[in-house]
Amino acid sequence: MTPQADIRVLIVDDHALVRSGVRAQLDGHVDIVGEADDVDLAIAAVLATRPDVVLLDVHLPSGTGADVLAGVGDQAPGSRWLALSISDSPEDVVTVIRAGAHGYLTKSVSAPDLVDAVHRVAEGDAVFSPRLAGFVLDSFRDDTRPGPAQRSRPDADPDLDVLTTRETEVLTLIARGYTYREAATELFVSIRTIETHVSAVLRKLQLSNRRELARWAHARDLR
Repeated sequence: MTPQADIRVLIVDDHALVRSGVRAQLDGHVDIVGEADDVDLAIAAVLATRPDVVLLDVHLPSGTGADVLAGVGDQAPGSRWLALSISDSPEDVVTVIRAGAHGYLTKSVSAPDLVDAVHRVAEGDAVFSPRLAGFVLDSFRDDTRPGPAQRSRPDADPDLDVLTTRETEVLTLIARGYTYREAATELFVSIRTIETHVSAVLRKLQLSNRRELARWAHARDLR
């Protein structure tokens, strides 16, 4: 048995196929001590097995990864938590990190990188998928620093009140001429997430296309 195989890992994910795949990727490199597929079972499993690393999905049928962390609290001080999710949403990342996770990987991670990440988290490092690292560092650098939308958003504009903060940020970047890809890079999200936000903005503002959206934003000096 290699030194890496001494690391005790608990897998928390509601999809049996994902758990099986993670097991296969980690086989021979760590000791899998258990699995769980919902919040309550995950909390019980952590307290029963006291793993070195918990691989934690952020969305579960009965709650979230943050709920698992909250449920365990300080009852398993030797366990470290590595989020492993299909989601690359900044909100998901920040929520689970603030709850106590020590890293966040998307499920597109390769088997060697997953093994390496588990080993590093067990040793005390914080590990993030490259595209998420910059967002996490920026988010925690200064919680009070205004984002692009907050810096440019007028104090009182009832038309903007229908938009969420993230939708306004996306609107601001598009108004500045960013492509969807550039906006995704700026906000550390996927292009699909940007497209979803743009669609929501168009619907809420009753606009037809991106050109109308840009004109709408420029008319309000939202740049």
